[in-house]
Amino acid sequence: MIGIDLIKTSRMEHLIERFGEKGLLKFLSTDELLLIKSYKTAAGFWAIKEAFSKALGTGIGKDCSFHDMRIYKTDKGAPKLSLSKKIINEFKIVDVSVSITHDGEYAVGVVAIEVLTSSNKVKQF
Repeated sequence: MIGIDLIKTSRMEHLIERFGEKGLLKFLSTDELLLIKSYKTAAGFWAIKEAFSKALGTGIGKDCSFHDMRIYKTDKGAPKLSLSKKIINEFKIVDVSVSITHDGEYAVGVVAIEVLTSSNKVKQF
């Protein structure tokens, strides 16, 4: 399953100006907050979390909250996603791949989810 999200980075800049760290904690954990270098980084993290929820087919809500996933970085700085036990078990997730890119005033997040079984198999004819 694949999800994608696009955000104008100025939206995140305004959120930070208005609410500061408290605004970021609405969708980030304290560990993730330590990885934020600028509003553009925060926008990329938002895009990844939105893209993940779209790949699940739920969106952000009662089935999947922003705090059911956490972004961390590899030793080389690549973003990775860890998931709550609830999400892994409920959706039978085996693996997740993420990518974040920025271009000008936009950040894009793409997520691919591999599940153990899927009802979204290609239909035969």
